[in-house]
Amino acid sequence: MNMNGGQALMKALEDEGVDILFGLPGGAILPVYDPLIDSSIRHVLVRHEQGAGHMAEGYAHATGRPGVAMVTSGPAATNIVTPLCDAYMDSIPMVVVTGQVPYAAIGTDAFQECDTTGITMSVTKHNYLVTEAADIPQVIHDAFHIATTGRPGPVLVDIPKDIVDPNNPRSAMEWYTPDSHDLPGYRPNRAGDAELVRQAAKLICESERPVIYSGGGILKARAAEALLELAELTGTPVVTTLMNRGGFPDDHPLCLGMPGMHGNYTAVTAMQEADLLIALGARFDDRVTGKVAGFAPLAKIIHVDIDSAELGKVRRPDVAIQGDCRLVIEDMVKALGELGGSEAQADRNPWRSRISGWQERFPLTYEHSKDDELLKPQFVLEQLRDATPDDTIVASGVGQHQMWTSQYWKFNHPYTWVNSGGLGTMGFAIPAAIGAKAGRPEAMVWAVDGDGCFQMTAQELVTAATEGFPIKVALINNAYLGMVRQWQEMFYEERYSEVYLTRDVPDYKLWAEALGCVGLRVESPEEVGPAIEQANEVDDRPVVVEFRCEAGENVYPMVPAGMSNSDVVVDPSQQDRPR
Repeated sequence: MNMNGGQALMKALEDEGVDILFGLPGGAILPVYDPLIDSSIRHVLVRHEQGAGHMAEGYAHATGRPGVAMVTSGPAATNIVTPLCDAYMDSIPMVVVTGQVPYAAIGTDAFQECDTTGITMSVTKHNYLVTEAADIPQVIHDAFHIATTGRPGPVLVDIPKDIVDPNNPRSAMEWYTPDSHDLPGYRPNRAGDAELVRQAAKLICESERPVIYSGGGILKARAAEALLELAELTGTPVVTTLMNRGGFPDDHPLCLGMPGMHGNYTAVTAMQEADLLIALGARFDDRVTGKVAGFAPLAKIIHVDIDSAELGKVRRPDVAIQGDCRLVIEDMVKALGELGGSEAQADRNPWRSRISGWQERFPLTYEHSKDDELLKPQFVLEQLRDATPDDTIVASGVGQHQMWTSQYWKFNHPYTWVNSGGLGTMGFAIPAAIGAKAGRPEAMVWAVDGDGCFQMTAQELVTAATEGFPIKVALINNAYLGMVRQWQEMFYEERYSEVYLTRDVPDYKLWAEALGCVGLRVESPEEVGPAIEQANEVDDRPVVVEFRCEAGENVYPMVPAGMSNSDVVVDPSQQDRPR
């Protein structure tokens, strides 16, 4: 079948099961937008290329399938670098197609030219510069395989304009369907070593104070059910990192919640006092460990990860198992059964008692608003949580509102929490929520955003309104770059430098309406419930609810940067309680 490179690209994407594409056209990629008209793939026109990347990420977070974005060359390619880096840090499967100047013009400083593959080499799992139209089917086939296997991640495909231009002879090609992958040396290992699994099972049986440290790899490996089985079989408490919220149900008696810098006291302290950490799909991130030399000093380490580079990178494990989390956990369960199951385990009743004591003494808490005060953001999130379905998808920006959402929301289902963890990208929430809604249109999707984040990507609400994605946005307006203000209060002697955003400018209600949304404003506790109810009833366009919140509220608990997790700072109301 004869076709041009642009047609081949569309067919290759269709053959990979792509149903939706987030993008913005421009000169170098324009020849591909013509065959797109005849394609079965739905295109979502974004207002900024960064939005296309974050939408693709949100789609992947919510569905587990790779998100796909397509933009033009030069500034468009550089605009999508942030989502690529975000996806790379959080292991999100994504394929990005960028246009490039004609092949003969590369290196001449042509209009809208940049070295896209050079720029993105460090923030992609792999990238390609396609030089022949005949290579397109194989490259796209391989790109999706790389993005979705092993440790998932973003792959970029840069395509010069002349090899997709139907008017250029270089674009002519004969279609073929790749029957294999042309990836010498790329063979991700999925199965864990059987002897190492038995060693891990033995350590679990001997442990008196074990904790399962579960990371985002649980969700990537579709291992939530296996994790639940392992936890219940062994009676081991589970912490769920920021990237694994929902990977183990919050309402389960063994769930300790989120650990780390703003994790709850019990999760942080249980890890510190454990004699065994079973790290599953977690990378010992600095926001979890605090000062590494003081992290879990009494614990032996079992570390399971699909990426061998993570094993021993931060903390040397006693048992290191490379492999797919789901498969390794299932093998662990079998090995534990061969050792005698729960009957062969050490006595853990004293450990359960200690954990219960911490939970009783140091629950998440905050001082509730008085009638004449602005809202407490924690109260808003509790009300929002209680007024939405249990399987609501929640997308978050980055900052205080992100931490409060992770703390106060109850995540009982996998793939309902969409956030930027490793890179911490402000402006992530709104486009990511749109991508999640595109992938799971039947689900209710709320974005929780701060006023600083909102101002970075609010233009994508036009995309949501015009493309028919009725997401809902809870805008926590505290008039500050809240997390930066908190650090300046605590560590810079209250010398507030360039963090005040103002309360009334812009007018968020009017701005939301101008963007095609329903705009609501809430200023008192009694208005919160009715506003959320009104927002939930709107199903034909996006809704933005501005919650005017207390400016001076801080996120607790907190482990100060560079300090040990043993130095966790609890809420002021709890600071006189014995540890």
